[in-house]
Amino acid sequence: MAPPKKKKKEISFGEKMLMLKKAGMERSKPVSTRSRSDVDALDSIEDRVAKILDIVYSKQSGLHMIYFVMYDIEDNKVRKEIAKYLEKKGLVRIQKSIFFGNTSRDVFNQVHQDLKEVNSVYENVDSIVLVPVSTDEIKAMKLIGSNIDFDIVMQNKNTLFF
Repeated sequence: MAPPKKKKKEISFGEKMLMLKKAGMERSKPVSTRSRSDVDALDSIEDRVAKILDIVYSKQSGLHMIYFVMYDIEDNKVRKEIAKYLEKKGLVRIQKSIFFGNTSRDVFNQVHQDLKEVNSVYENVDSIVLVPVSTDEIKAMKLIGSNIDFDIVMQNKNTLFF
């Protein structure tokens, strides 16, 4: 019989980022020389819009909130870890540095606290913005720069067929 496996100690996201800093975060490549990784890869615009629609039209309880998380993070390793963290928390990546979520207020507060902790771990000029929005504001959103008519997708226009 095999010996029982040791359970890994859960560490917080902030602790993980502190370990990353101690491992030599300052040696990562600058933003201008970064290559595209799996974390930087985006789904197709159709898939991203479909995910947004799922969030917008899902039944909401008063304990949930819709919000964006946007960041400008210089360090590649930190940026990559934050992107993975946000996806694990259930947020949808809609652009390289913009995530969209519909989570409980507790998760929103935890994300805020964890990102605040990460930002304080190392010297930086990074910025992270969390923006709560209402469903009505999301439905009024317009998309520029793609061949998708976001108004029709969001069912904001009436269409008459003859």
